[in-house]
Order: sequence, then structure tokens, then C-alpha cells
Amino acid sequence: MTPRQRFFDCLQRSPPALFEAALWIAVEHDKELNPETVLADFKDLQQRVSYGLPMLPVNELAQPLLRRMNDLGFAQDDFTPLRPQVALLHKVLERRRGQPLALGLIALELARRLEIPMVGVNFPGHFLLRVQGADHLLDPCGGRRLYPNDCRELLQRQYGPNMQLSAEHLQTAEPAQMLQRLSRNLRQLYLTNDDYIDALIDAERVLELGNANASDYLARASLYQRLDCPNAERFDLEHALLLCDDPIQRIRLTERLGHLPPNAIVH
Repeated sequence: MTPRQRFFDCLQRSPPALFEAALWIAVEHDKELNPETVLADFKDLQQRVSYGLPMLPVNELAQPLLRRMNDLGFAQDDFTPLRPQVALLHKVLERRRGQPLALGLIALELARRLEIPMVGVNFPGHFLLRVQGADHLLDPCGGRRLYPNDCRELLQRQYGPNMQLSAEHLQTAEPAQMLQRLSRNLRQLYLTNDDYIDALIDAERVLELGNANASDYLARASLYQRLDCPNAERFDLEHALLLCDDPIQRIRLTERLGHLPPNAIVH
């Protein structure tokens, strides 16, 4: 099977193999990566984390787990400009630096293996974690507790004072949602670093995971534009137009479509 097929095979298991699926995403960008080796080596990290945890009930170990990871050097990568290595799981494990989502995926795998009840939260702009039933969320970058006011402040710091916190921002993230978010992150990171072919790999996966929005089709259309593929660009612009509710954006999309050459027919 191809890495993409392996990726979807992980998602179809019961329960889905979230961490392994994220490794197969990395394989699409690093052909020399062997997920089985990473999974085997992960046992060492699991033991090091486990040895440092206090003797508490498992439902009280989520924050200590994150703090233990921080003690071992895992932290958010603030170096700019960001590079794809902050989202590729095997690179984050090597460097112990990454985006909140990548750190969260590592924490979720450790929690799963140690039977600590923890789930992901698709909070806008900064992936978070939660223990079911708790009155707070947890930052995967160190384990800080975030109560509703902290979440509101985090949201407005990233999106401005007019952004209102809603229940939708605090929902538990399903495995496919987390992997789609990871794919979007990588798409943007490769695009920022002018690596259009690798960005396209992630852009395609975003769409294959379903529930794609107009922005996802626009992102792939822009990549096809850079790669001089007008037929493929037209396909994605037309889909973006179908999904777009913004009248101004619809006008812009229509104008952009009008500047493309007619679809070429290959005989």
C-alpha cells in the first residue's frame, strides 16, 4: 500500500490509530522514515514519562504528563519563519520542539498508552487538550490550565477583540479532524517555504478527508496556479465558488475564473 493508503487504513481501525496515521503523513514527505521504528522507539519516551509521574488516579495525571514532557524538553517552537519540521511528528520527536497540535498528538499517544483519559480540542489557532468532565482545558505546550476566561483571552489575542468564544471552539476533536488540521498546517508551512509540490500533497489530503471548505479548495487552486496547471486550478475555483457564501468573494472568484484559459481537451 502507498503511504496515503496506510494513512486511511489507520483511520479505519477501531479505535483509529491517530499517532500512526500522523506518522504516515510524515512518510509522504520523508520517504526514508519508517513508522515502525518510531513506534518502537516511542516506548522509551513512554517509560521516561511514566517514571516521572506522581502516584495519583489516572484521571488526575493529564497535567502531570504534560509537565513531565516539558521537563524532558518538549516545548513550542517559536523560531520564525516556521518550517515544516514543527508539524512533522518524527522531527518533533527528534527536536522536542513543535506546534501545539504536534505536541498534543504526542501527548495523546502517551496518554493512550498510559491509560490516562485525555482528548483533543480543536481550539482555533492553538490546539488544546482536555480531561473529560474537567472544568478547564490544558495547553499541550507545558500543561497550563485554561479556564473560560483564559480561553477567551487566548482567542482574542490571536483573532482580535471582536472574536467571541463559543461552545463550538471547545468541542472534542475527532481523529480525522485532528489529522485534517495537521494537513492544513503542513500545507501552509510548505507553501510559506515555497515548496509547492509538498504543499500540494497536504492540500490533496485535506480534501480527501472530507468536509472541506471553500478556503481548502482555494488553497489548492493557488498551488495549481503556481504550478501552471490551469485545468486543475479551474476545477478547484469552481468548487470554491459552490461553497462560498460571501458575495464579494464570489465576484472575485468569478472574475478569476474568467481570466483562465478554456479547459483543454486532450485527444
